[in-house]
Amino acid sequence: MQALSGDRIKIWLVSIALAGLAAGLVLNVMGHADLAAMVWAAGVVPVLLALIVEIVRGLWSGEVGLDIVAALSMGAAIVFGQELAAAVVALMYTGGTFLESFAEGRARREMHDLLSRVPRSATRHRDGTLEDVPLDQIAPGDLLLVRQGEVAPVDGTLASVQAMLDTSTLTGESLPVRVGSGADVMSGSTNAGAAFDLRATRRAAESTYAGIVRLVEAAQKSKAPMARLADRWSIGFLAVTLLLSGGAWFLSGDPIRAVAVLVVATPCPLILAVPVALVAGLSRAAHFGVLIKGARPLEALARIHTLILDKTGTLTDGRPQIAGISSPAGLGEDEVLRLAAALDQASKHPVAMAMVAAAQARGLKLPVPHEVVETPGEGVEGLVEGKRVVVGGEAFVAERLGLDGREHVHQQPGAVLVALGVDGVMAGHIVMADALRTGMGDLIARLRGQAIDRVLLATGDRQDVADKVTEGLGLDGVRAGLTPDQKVLLVLTERKNGPVMMVGDGVNDAPALAAADVGVAMGARGAAASAEAADVVLLVDELGRLFQGIVVARRSRRIAYQSVVAGIGLSILGMVAAAFGYLTPVQGAVLQEVIDVAVILNALRALRITAADG
Repeated sequence: MQALSGDRIKIWLVSIALAGLAAGLVLNVMGHADLAAMVWAAGVVPVLLALIVEIVRGLWSGEVGLDIVAALSMGAAIVFGQELAAAVVALMYTGGTFLESFAEGRARREMHDLLSRVPRSATRHRDGTLEDVPLDQIAPGDLLLVRQGEVAPVDGTLASVQAMLDTSTLTGESLPVRVGSGADVMSGSTNAGAAFDLRATRRAAESTYAGIVRLVEAAQKSKAPMARLADRWSIGFLAVTLLLSGGAWFLSGDPIRAVAVLVVATPCPLILAVPVALVAGLSRAAHFGVLIKGARPLEALARIHTLILDKTGTLTDGRPQIAGISSPAGLGEDEVLRLAAALDQASKHPVAMAMVAAAQARGLKLPVPHEVVETPGEGVEGLVEGKRVVVGGEAFVAERLGLDGREHVHQQPGAVLVALGVDGVMAGHIVMADALRTGMGDLIARLRGQAIDRVLLATGDRQDVADKVTEGLGLDGVRAGLTPDQKVLLVLTERKNGPVMMVGDGVNDAPALAAADVGVAMGARGAAASAEAADVVLLVDELGRLFQGIVVARRSRRIAYQSVVAGIGLSILGMVAAAFGYLTPVQGAVLQEVIDVAVILNALRALRITAADG
């Protein structure tokens, strides 16, 4: 509400300044000079008062900004009867702050619904019946029913014989895991198998998922705020301005020269050029499918020196893919895949769905299975083209085939082995794994070319899985088995090497995304929590878009600096001319407007940035 109210105030101020300047010009043309001066002054006073309030707030918090120069120029112009010059300065200032506010309007949304994945209620066993109750009414010891596809609402222990859990958004483990009776179940885990009973061990507010929410909030509050690029020039420019204006008044004895210097000095090249270049950069980044939530994140993105990548769904595709197919029965790879995928059409298990997608991608025609029986978390059996087919874990298939032992098939870390039985014979094995995204080595090399010195992997997955996935990428470090708070600690530790960017897609990444100088979320398939906590969202499921976003950020910031340097240089020349009496306050205001137009046109070059500019 405060941000919304502030935006409305800025709209009102720029409207008042514009209306006052326009009305005064009309009155002046009609020959009512005195009335015009009053109208100009009336349009300036609200802007000046609002500006003084902002200056006092800044000084109270220890910040010295360029707003002081604008206040001095407007105040001095009113005091010494230069109302038209004051009105022009008021319009320039309010226009610049409005543009900056517009840039900030693209900033991150409030984290209003981080728990959107978790149901607002749960199904509880009570006296032989089931009842729906709000989450806050669940107490430790309650027995809950979690249906297929639902999310565990609180931490608890499994009260059923077994369950298949998808914990990818919590731990980074891309493939579902089977747990047995008495196993711990974290809130936020998705039921990927048959319905199971859960014995609550914690209240909702004390559970894992709620703890992640608190981590996100705490990390966001602890993030060091970035100063506006314009304010970094403030003290030096303010000193030059006061020296020239005071010197002109002292040496000439004419206060109007000091007013003219202050009017020319009004830092609109800084106030205008910076937000225009950054807003143009935001628009250009969005063209590449990179949503940057405001000018400050864009500035930060341009200064990143350390990149931390999550594994599942970020460095890897996040979906099981075929890593190998073998057949002890001598079947071809396509035939093994065709029979297995045909039967798996009847299952909603993530691995089964991935196998069907892989078969369809190869152009294989899949017959309709019959008499299908699925054992949740174990496998599927049925008839395919009159053949008795069994697909699932190797132990499950071996049992159904009546085999005493298991085939020994090499399985890489983090992979899932799917066995195929046909008419009583072990017919094949399919290895499913979460594959590395295509072109990751080249992408990391290009990112290093953008002044990124360190590239690290941070994952909740096992160390052997992380090492296997990152083999040959030349990363500067691999950190595995990390919890959400350990990822935050890694981000904070790496800050000693410079600004840090964290890229992730799961709920478990959200706290680290919020803690980083720039958090980047894979928004196409990532969790809502990570998108909310992040400063940048990749709207397309391609990590390569990150490179384009960094290029746009660096070029936009460079263009902003070019506009500032050129604008300030011209302003200083104008200030010197005004100090020697060659420019009146009104002429100085007009000159400043010309400079403003030039720097704005230069800043708009950010709209034409391409990836080749990197």
